[in-house]
Amino acid sequence: MPTAVNIALAQLSPSLRGTEANIETMRQVVAGRPEADLVVFPELYLSGYVLDGIEDLAVRPDGPELQSIAEIAQGGSTALVFGAPEHMEGGVANSAFCVDKRGTVAAVYRKVQLFGGDESDAFVAGDELLVVELCGVKMGIMICFDVEFPEVARALARGEAELLVTISANMEPFGNDHAVFCSARALENGLPHSYVNQVGPVGNLNFVGGSTAVSPDGETYAQAGFLQEEVLDVSLVLPVKSSVREDYLSELRSPMPDVKNVPSNATHRGADVKPKASDPA
Repeated sequence: MPTAVNIALAQLSPSLRGTEANIETMRQVVAGRPEADLVVFPELYLSGYVLDGIEDLAVRPDGPELQSIAEIAQGGSTALVFGAPEHMEGGVANSAFCVDKRGTVAAVYRKVQLFGGDESDAFVAGDELLVVELCGVKMGIMICFDVEFPEVARALARGEAELLVTISANMEPFGNDHAVFCSARALENGLPHSYVNQVGPVGNLNFVGGSTAVSPDGETYAQAGFLQEEVLDVSLVLPVKSSVREDYLSELRSPMPDVKNVPSNATHRGADVKPKASDPA
C-alpha cells in the first residue's frame, strides 16, 4: 500500500556543546510542524560539530537527553532522526538516532565511513548499515561521508530501503560534492533521497547548507539555501518509482563478476596482428 509521508528537513546551526539548547530548538521545530510525520536534523546536531572533548557530550539511548527527545516525538506524534555522539563499548560513535512517533528509540545507526584522521581519532566506526521503518516507510540511513560511497547506498537499496535519508555536517570546500552525490545516490538506486545539512560558521569551519530532497531520477523535489537556517518541507507518497526504469536494481548483474587485474608487463596472448604490405614498417 502507498504511504504518504510529510518530511521536514531542519537545516540548522546547532549550539556548540549546547545539548539542552539544541533539544529546545528541536522542540520548537517539531511544535511548528504539526503536519510533519518525520523531522530530520543534521549530523552531530545534539552536540554541534565538535571533536575535542566529545566524550563529555556523548549520550546513551536510555539517557536523560533521549528521554526529553522521546517526549518531543510523542507529544508531536512525529518521528525524529538526528545526529549525536553516542557512548558505546570502546569509545564514542558518530550516531544517527531514529525515534518513532511513540517516542521509542527504534534504531541507532553508527557512521561507518569516518571523515579523515580527526574523525577517526574521535570516533569508533560503525560496523553495520541500517534500514529502519519509521512512519510506515523503510528508510536507509547515512551520515555525511557515507553518501560519497556508492556501495553504501546500494547496500541499503538492496536491503529494501524505500527512501534514503542522509544527515550531514558538510563544510567548505565540499558543498558541490554532496550536491552531486545526493542526486547520484538517488538516480543509481532508483530511490528518493532526503538530505539535511548543517549551516553556518563554527570556528574555522563553514557548513554549507544546501539541504535537498531528490527524486529517484535525480530531479530536485525541494532545495534549501546555502547561507541561512531553514526548515524544508517535503511530501512524498512512497514507494516512489523511477519514471525512466521500472526497477533499476533488477537490471543489475548479481553477483558482480570478479575484477581482473592485469600486470603492466603482461603480453596479450591473442592472435598476432601483422602490418599490411602497404603499411609503413
